[in-house]
Amino acid sequence: MTSRDGFTWTHASGLTAGVPSIGVIDPPTNVPNSDASYDVIVVGAGYCGLTAARNAAAEGLKVLLLEGRDRIGGRSWSSNIGGYPFEMGGTWVHWGQSNTWREMTRYQMMNEVERSFDFSHGVNHYELNITKQGYTMSHEKEDELLISALNKFTNIDGVYGRDTIPLPYDTFHTAAAKDLDNLSAQDRINSIAPSLSPQERAALESFVLLCSGATLITTSFHEFMHWWAMCGYTYAGCIDMLISWKFKNGQSSFAIRFFQEALATKRLAYAFNTPVNHIRDIGAAVEITTRAGTRYTAARLICTVPLNVLGDVTFDPHLSASKRAAIATGHVNQCVKVHAELANRDLRSWTGVAYPHNELMYAIGDGTTPAGNTHVVCFGGGNKPIDPEVDIDATKRAVSNMFAQQDETPQIERLVFHNWSNDEFAKGAWFFPAPGLLANHLEDMRERHGNVLFASSDWALGWRSFIDGAIEEGTRVAYEVGKELVELRNVKG
Repeated sequence: MTSRDGFTWTHASGLTAGVPSIGVIDPPTNVPNSDASYDVIVVGAGYCGLTAARNAAAEGLKVLLLEGRDRIGGRSWSSNIGGYPFEMGGTWVHWGQSNTWREMTRYQMMNEVERSFDFSHGVNHYELNITKQGYTMSHEKEDELLISALNKFTNIDGVYGRDTIPLPYDTFHTAAAKDLDNLSAQDRINSIAPSLSPQERAALESFVLLCSGATLITTSFHEFMHWWAMCGYTYAGCIDMLISWKFKNGQSSFAIRFFQEALATKRLAYAFNTPVNHIRDIGAAVEITTRAGTRYTAARLICTVPLNVLGDVTFDPHLSASKRAAIATGHVNQCVKVHAELANRDLRSWTGVAYPHNELMYAIGDGTTPAGNTHVVCFGGGNKPIDPEVDIDATKRAVSNMFAQQDETPQIERLVFHNWSNDEFAKGAWFFPAPGLLANHLEDMRERHGNVLFASSDWALGWRSFIDGAIEEGTRVAYEVGKELVELRNVKG
């Protein structure tokens, strides 16, 4: 099945909208009519919504899952082109992300992973291109450069954040941690700038922007430190947990397991291509109205809509002023992720940075396609925004510019991407906050609204913005709803 999401480009076909994915659901609905009653409605079929729907159905609740897209996965899904998976959003998994690995164990998928990068053959080097000045070095030197820069950046307390953020799941466990959220990444870089070489600064800034997908001024220094803490306060931990392991058959091969298990309970109804417009809490129940005007009712509603899209849904009664303020602020990640299939198998062991002059600033060899070409995944961000489908020639140039130090720019055979900034159900990539958002509004984002519960990786406590955080949140709200409804049944019974 082909999703309407995503784009591909090849010499033969040109730019084409829509890519095939095993995450596309057919038939798109199994709802017999809108008069059916439900225990809980779940809005959104990303990992958070899938977890909540599956857990609630497994606990005996009658569930309706509504999704605006034609597929599952939300901001984490994979295409399948010629038998090869290109990850369109969230990609990497690790046993240090305990919620994710627990689910992989549940579905016996622990061995269905492979290394993302492979430095065992090929060019086996790192290119650092700072405007017109280029440096080529070994991956060992790359690591030394980033370790030196990141240690200077993160050493806020003499122990690289361990005292300031000792318990990452308790986001503001110390007062000093809350103070960090008033600082931007630019503020921190300015304070250590005299200690950084030009190479260290370029490598550091591009790494930080790779995480945030924003600008240095709009990147919360605290949130970067939270990622750092979750990764064990080391560069090696970041590389290991954030970008080392991925599913052999793509993220959609994982997400479909959640959906299939929920469906097998015979207590899951679903409707895809069904955006939600309005949510009304009528006291004894919640009534939801879709964009097409259809209404559904349940005792509870779980809303997993991302922060940047939540303002498109109206609520009756109105949400609290503090929650509305968080929604109005939104998050800042406008990362662009472009997959390039390149006619050079030796690039499998290549990594590169082109910063700050290029629309794509970081890239890594991520696989070998069935045709024997190298799959390179490239990232850009808020520093030099780009809409890759608007000018495909500019996108190709941005990919080619990553290889300024190569003797010959590799031929681009294929491009694959999803423009998250122009996606009406995302309006940005993974969550990353500007300074102050979490300190002022983390609890506001998490608070429930009567019979409506809000769950999203955007306000998870642990691996916030990751697949693991989505599963964490889906588990939390499903447990809360299940407990309430079981107790309610016991009272009535």
